[in-house]
Amino acid sequence: MLKLLKYLKPVEWAQAAAVFVLALAQIWLDYTLPDFMARITRLVQTPGTPVSEIWRPGVYMILFALGSLACVIAISFFASRVSAALAARLRGMVYDKVAAFTQEDIGRFTSSSLITRSTNDITQVQTLTMAGLQMLLKVPILVVGGIIKISGMNYRWTLATAASIMLIAIVVTIVMRVVLPEFRKMQPLVDRQNLTIRESLTGRSIVRAYNAEGYQTAKSESANEAFTSTDLKTNRTMVAMSPFNSIATNGLNIAVYIIGAYLIKAAAGTGNALTVFSDIVVFSSYVGVLMSAVKFTTKVLPRIPRASVSAGRINEVLATEPSVKDGTVEEGDAGADAVIAVNNLSFRYPGAADDVLKDISFTVRRGETVAFIGSTGSGKSTLMSLLMRFYDISEGEILIQGVNVKQYVKRKMYNRIGYTPQRSVLFRGTVRSNVAYGDNGKGGYSDEDVGRALRTAQAEGFVESLEDGYAAAIAQGGSNFSGGQRQRLCIARAVCRQPEILIFDDSFSALDYKTERDLRGAMNSAAQGAAQGAAQGAAQGITQGAAQGAAQGVTKLIVAQRISSIMDADKIIVLDDGRIAGQGVHSELLKECGVYREIAQSQLSEEELGGRRHGEDEQ
Repeated sequence: MLKLLKYLKPVEWAQAAAVFVLALAQIWLDYTLPDFMARITRLVQTPGTPVSEIWRPGVYMILFALGSLACVIAISFFASRVSAALAARLRGMVYDKVAAFTQEDIGRFTSSSLITRSTNDITQVQTLTMAGLQMLLKVPILVVGGIIKISGMNYRWTLATAASIMLIAIVVTIVMRVVLPEFRKMQPLVDRQNLTIRESLTGRSIVRAYNAEGYQTAKSESANEAFTSTDLKTNRTMVAMSPFNSIATNGLNIAVYIIGAYLIKAAAGTGNALTVFSDIVVFSSYVGVLMSAVKFTTKVLPRIPRASVSAGRINEVLATEPSVKDGTVEEGDAGADAVIAVNNLSFRYPGAADDVLKDISFTVRRGETVAFIGSTGSGKSTLMSLLMRFYDISEGEILIQGVNVKQYVKRKMYNRIGYTPQRSVLFRGTVRSNVAYGDNGKGGYSDEDVGRALRTAQAEGFVESLEDGYAAAIAQGGSNFSGGQRQRLCIARAVCRQPEILIFDDSFSALDYKTERDLRGAMNSAAQGAAQGAAQGAAQGITQGAAQGAAQGVTKLIVAQRISSIMDADKIIVLDDGRIAGQGVHSELLKECGVYREIAQSQLSEEELGGRRHGEDEQ
């Protein structure tokens, strides 16, 4: 928990210091009030005392009480500001850290756990910080001040007070030893609850289709019962402190008055009974302040174990360094022979026994369209993830414009690439905010850019039919659009960046053949027109290398399952069991690559295969 306090800014440390000063002032005011009460008691019992003499300490008591109230309000104000500022900063830091994580890093924690750490755990820290500034900071001063005040009075009262505090301390120690292990279990149980709820929400269509509502409900109830059982156990244990606090406090009050009665009786013959009575009033007031501090401490202490666990989980995230480090190179070699060069690449997922990709080598020249095909699980999407540097490769190297991807500043590298993932991902917002998404390093996007991207992606027609057009709302995950519409919007987002490299990871699967053909034709036309916009792009601040890339055409990498999507590609790379089974154009692979031929025969008729070969032979 203390490690997180280093994230407080100087102004917040100043506010915490103000809390400390205000706490000292409040304690002094609270411990001074009994002195006025004792004085009033003596004046009331002294014959012939003028009323004005009694009123004066009474007015001081009111003023001191109001001063104490003002200190409490100011303490709460500053404590809330400090705790809220710390929580806000931690949320931002955790978010920034998680945003830099790769899939490997996220897998260490799981998404549901990271959500819990960003919300519930930080809330626990915020709550303890506020309670700590309000109470724990001044409790030691209250206790020390109370001991100093009562130590100069009758030793019998002092011993009774010490016995009561010791009883409470013993009970608190026992309770803390019991509940601490339970508190350590609670945050992972919150993770489990979040996981079951997320699964039920994201997979609701599957749940309904398979009539699995009962199964999901049982999973949710199991997670809820586990958390509830632990929570009830800790609460029941902590509730036991309240009766002991009452017993100790009330028992101390009784002891004070019994001892006081004995002292008054003993002093009756000496004429000091009035003084003893006044001491009883003062001592009772001191004890009231002291025991209230002890009570508040017993309420705050149970929060410490859970907040400490939460703080440890937050520190664990903040201390985790992303497995993919940022480089220092911003620009590649614009004159490099190949835009992309993959040399002897091998890769295995963290914790896996075998390589997913083995000894992969190929080159992609500027303006080429290179396609990747293979059976399910052959490593196509994994290869695209490595090109995007979502993971770092195990062996070999990937070069973009002659520079190893590990050496690039990731932000600069991504500005060169337009990426459409296998799963269509849309964000809550509007059509425009999703197409004109992110920083392209060129000063943003115009409506013309958005319109051009939508036309290229064959999405302009259905977007214009929407009531609000570009401003039409997109629900979370794009649930208010069909699969094909979502896919076209994602393609438009990649095209809108006007990148040097376009990566389509099986991004045409939801499109019909006509739409896909039109889309590929529009992309080819856009690539040819890029040369005309190269000079304009350079004038807008695009780097020289990017302008040269535009002049020579956009490089496209396409992962596909359908032969019809890739048969016109400049190069087709066939993957089989993580290895390259063949490279070449369609006609060459039909003759030389058995894996490709089997895929083609399963999708195309003999007439299509024969006609294609015959037409190519004539050429």
